[in-house]
This record gives sequence, C-alpha cells and structure tokens, in this order.
Amino acid sequence: MTTLTVRRGPEFSRILGLGVARGERVVPNEELIGPIDSSDEWIRKMTGIATRVRANPETGVIDLAEGAARQAIDNAGIDAQEIDAVLLSTITYPHITPGGAPVLADRLGLTSAAFDISAACAGYCYGIGQADAMVRAGTARNVLVVGAEKMSDWVDPTDRSISYLLGDGAGAVVVGASDTPGIGPTVWGSDGSGAPLIRQTASWTELRDNRDLPFPTLFQEGPSVFKWASFKMGPVALEAVEAAGVTPADIKAFIPHQANVRIIDQMVKQIGLPDTVVVAKDIADSGNTSAASIPLATERLYRDGLVTSGDLALQIGFGAGLVYAAQVVVLP
Repeated sequence: MTTLTVRRGPEFSRILGLGVARGERVVPNEELIGPIDSSDEWIRKMTGIATRVRANPETGVIDLAEGAARQAIDNAGIDAQEIDAVLLSTITYPHITPGGAPVLADRLGLTSAAFDISAACAGYCYGIGQADAMVRAGTARNVLVVGAEKMSDWVDPTDRSISYLLGDGAGAVVVGASDTPGIGPTVWGSDGSGAPLIRQTASWTELRDNRDLPFPTLFQEGPSVFKWASFKMGPVALEAVEAAGVTPADIKAFIPHQANVRIIDQMVKQIGLPDTVVVAKDIADSGNTSAASIPLATERLYRDGLVTSGDLALQIGFGAGLVYAAQVVVLP
C-alpha cells in the first residue's frame, strides 16, 4: 500500500505583527440622531458610543484591508512574499463572487492561497483559529489574517436597531511559527436557531423578484441579541481561558468584539476578571466595526500604553449567525 506524504509544521504559532486602518471620517452621535429620533445622551447610555469612524464614499473595504495588511506585514518584520495564505474576514465585500481575499492578495503582489471568511463579528477570531491550525500543520509558513468592514455601505439611516452603532475599518495580523505557545486553543461554535436575530433585510433573490423592495441593509433584534451576548458569551470566554491552561488573573487584557459597552461590562463580571485586567472599549470612539473590531481595539490599547509585547490577551468575537469564537493569545 502506498503511503501518502504529509506535511508537519512547528509545534507552536503566534501573532507576529499587527496593522490597522480606520475610516477617514469621525461621525458624532449628533450627525445620526435626526433620522432615528434619538439623542446623543441615549446612544451613549445604551451603547457607550460617542463617535464612530466611517470611510469616505470612494474608499472600499479592500482599500481598508490593504492598508491594515501592509502595516501588519511590516510590523511582523517579514517580506510579503513569505505570506503563504490570506484570510479575509468580512461581510461587507460587495460581490457574491469572486471573494475579496484573492483581490487583496493580488494587491499585495501575492499568488498565495486566499479565501474569505463570513463569520460576521466573530470572523477575526475564526481567522486566528484557522491560521494557527494552518501554521502548525505545515500548510503555510505565515498567514495573513484580516478583519475588514465598510459597514456604512449597508445601513439604513432611519433604522433604530443597528445603523447608529456601525463604523468602518480593518485590522490585520500575521500568524507564523513560534518556539513557545502563542495562540491558545480556539473555542468556537454556532447557534443557527438565532440566525434571524441579525440579518440582511432582504435576500438578493427577493430583491431580484420584487424591485419595489428597498435596497437590503442590516437589521437586528436588539433585545434578543443583547441577552444572548451578555449571558452566553461569558462562559465561552472562560472556557477559552481554561483551555489555554491559565486563569483570569493571568490575563493582562480582555479584548472582546466591540458590540456594546454594557455587553462588555456584563462579560467581565461573568468571567470574573480582576480589576488588574485592562478591558478594551474602543467602541466609544470607533463604533461597532464587526470583524475589524478586535484588532482595532488591540491597536488602541497599544497606542494608549496599556499593553505591551508578550502580554496575554483574551479575545472573543460573536455575532450574526449566531456564531462565536474565542482564544487567549500572546500579544505581538
């Protein structure tokens, strides 16, 4: 019997470099409250958001992704040609096919493996889980993981459920080999029974068959999503901590998806994080940027001098699907 040859990679992987790109415009609450008959005070109280960043009309999601990717590769200290795979987590690339990842790879001068991940706000953590496995399996030396969204292209300004939350941006990391563990086990899953809770208002085929329908935008059942995220995601994050063989006291930073400050605060209580843990709340200035929110929030912690290379961070993404993923990582 012929035996197949298989590849074997390094025992461990880690994040080697981080890069980000944010929308060019700062959009305060006051700019959005008219169409939804709300107030700056109400938005701050219910979400913690004071402003969000949004891209100019001519800036596309791949433009944001490219900016973050180039910065991540530079910060990883490698040449772009050492990237063997490009993973793009996004729900706002405006084409059913081809995916955005091959387009991004081409912009970077690459002909590597490239594919999109559609896991909404959990997409970045899904990408980290995939990249970790690919490096350790020997499938790729270095993997570029990008979470990029231009959410402002898909909002109805009169929608009170989600439109005022959303911002634009991209965050990218390079995952490569490590002599010591740098990415803990990924704890992930889904609950498809909750798929209608965060959704596109109409499918493309529904729009095709009924041109009287308005252009599809994003919508959420806010109270149900809040309840799910606030009380179901804390245990998932704690499971990721335990799977990594550490305790909450070992964590330097908690970097959850930036969905809502009240959700973040509830998760902190459920996990039992001590006061010494830095909690990312980039949402106050950047809004909810879906798959980009965790790397953007990570960069903010660096910029504010709250974390440094080698610190342990607990990160968790959760959103439409419903899907979720969490892991403990060593910061680059």
